[in-house]
This record gives sequence, C-alpha cells and structure tokens, in this order.
Amino acid sequence: MPKVVGIGEILWDVLPEGKQLGGAPANFAYHVSRAGTDAAIVSAVGNDTLGDETFSLLAEKRMDCKYVKRVGFPTGQVNVTLDADGVPQYDICEGVAWDNIPFSDDVLCLASECDAVCFGTLAQRNDVSRDSICRFLDATPGQCMKILDVNLRQDYYSEKVLVESLKRADVLKLNEEELPIVARLADVTSKGEAAICRSIMEKFALSIVILTCGAKYSLALTSDGQISRMNTPHVKVADTVGAGDAFTAAFAAAILKGCNLKEAHAKAVETSAYICTCHGAMPEYGGFCRE
Repeated sequence: MPKVVGIGEILWDVLPEGKQLGGAPANFAYHVSRAGTDAAIVSAVGNDTLGDETFSLLAEKRMDCKYVKRVGFPTGQVNVTLDADGVPQYDICEGVAWDNIPFSDDVLCLASECDAVCFGTLAQRNDVSRDSICRFLDATPGQCMKILDVNLRQDYYSEKVLVESLKRADVLKLNEEELPIVARLADVTSKGEAAICRSIMEKFALSIVILTCGAKYSLALTSDGQISRMNTPHVKVADTVGAGDAFTAAFAAAILKGCNLKEAHAKAVETSAYICTCHGAMPEYGGFCRE
C-alpha cells in the first residue's frame, strides 16, 4: 500500500454553520486515505482545547496523527465566509501551531519511506515550518512523487518560496486564479492556459501540471505531451471547501495505483464534484465509491 503524506497546515475552518477541521495538506491526507493509501499528516497543534479536538476528530476519522506534534502556540483557526455560489473566502490567523511544525527523527524516518507527499506555499509563510517542509522533501527517496498544491492565500507567498517549491516538485496543481500569479512569479510569458502550464512544466522539469477552473473544466498535462481536458460535473453545491484537495488526492492515488492520465483525471473530477455536495472539508463518503 503506498505511503502518502500531507505536510503543512492543519486548522479549524470556522464556517457559518460551525467549525470544521481542515487545512489543505490535512484535507489531502484524509481524502487520499479514503482512496486506499496509507496516509499520514505532518503538522502541529497547540496545547489547547482545539488541539484536543483535533486529535479526537482525527482518531474518529481513522487518520494517522502521530506526526501531528504539540507545540507552544495556539491551534490554527481560519474564519471562512461563503459567497452565493458556496465559494469560500478566508481570514487566516497568524502565529499559530502550524507555523511552527518541528522536524523530528520520526518525521525524518517517515520521509525516507514516502511514496508521495503533498505540500503548499501557505505553511511556508514562517521560517520554522518552511525549514521542516524543505527538509522533509529533501529526505524523500528519488521515486517519491512530490506534489505542490500552491494554495495561494492572501499575501502569504513570495517569489522565492514559490520558485524554490517548484524546483522541489514533480507535480504542480493550481487553479485559474493562481495561474497568472504563478506565471508572473515564475517569469513565464506564454499566452493561453495550456501554453502557460506547459512552459511552467518545462522550466521546472515537472512531470505533471494540473489546472482546475472551478465549475467550468480542468486540465492535466504531462511532460511527454499528453493532455486531458474534462468538464466539471454540474452538482448541487453545499460548499467547495476541500474540493480542490480531494481532487489532488484522488488524482495522486490513481497515479500511484497505475492509472493513466485520463483515468486519474476522471477519478479526480468525480471525487471533487462529490465533495462539493457535502458540507466541510472532510465529510464522510457514505455511499460514494472511490475505487
């Protein structure tokens, strides 16, 4: 069974109907675990009630949380508001636990056994977590699939962090709002979505680039010239929180299981659409079948 890791922020999304556990790497780990992988979260929480609730909920969801460390900072929170289409806007608290993820011997051992890891730019806003993420990536074996889900939020990113992350990645996943920002920071001047993705791929020697365009469509491109374009299914949206993370997780799990590009893309599209019909980033799958 593939060993897959989400490293970075774990936090509580405070939604209009109440709080839900989230954070892109934690969401990724949850969804990839439901796709039949051995998934783990590398992050940090505080010595507080929200930290206790984090461990309790992760245990309830049968998640490996031994790499989620207690640190002397409060557990992260994000205030989430939804627009008329269910699309979230985020107010992210600073100086929190996931800004201070420690790099320990057991985390180093995990890195050495990792088949795939997903990371982003948000958790690299602070030097401590950025150092831990970079050390983890550098300790993975050569065949490990390193997935950069850029997850640009507010002003918590920079050209340096983005470029260094792209240099360490094999797979890039981004959305239509992030594409022009990434292109500008990466000094890519191509025109058209597919051409920009291809130029970024070539510049940073990536194997796959995935572009999601919300309710319209998504693209997946490979370094050997393959391209897959799929329309987004029309569903009754509860909210879109975690849908992009579910997309990345389903795609990664499918690739690890030997699926081709179009098969992996189809699984990602189907899973993401289902998550849009649910509330929160880590809903139960119920009757939905991932296999």
